[in-house]
Amino acid sequence: MELNEKVGSVKNREDLIRFIFHLRTDLQNNREKRGNVTLDDYLKAMEVWISEMDGFYLNSNQPIPNQPSWKTIADILYVSSMYE
Repeated sequence: MELNEKVGSVKNREDLIRFIFHLRTDLQNNREKRGNVTLDDYLKAMEVWISEMDGFYLNSNQPIPNQPSWKTIADILYVSSMYE
């Protein structure tokens, strides 16, 4: 299962822990695919994406979260690894 598919399966804390393991493993094995490999770049991308994430949810026909869920946290972590 690809990382983008794993994001959709995050429903609880244990799922998020597993997802973070896979995200970290992917980063270690595929640094060239991830644009944000430094902590500064990653946090900067996270900041920007969180401020713009309503558009992502609208464009993908998902409800805009009022309260972050475990899946929302996984979305933020995943997208921040490549968002510019």
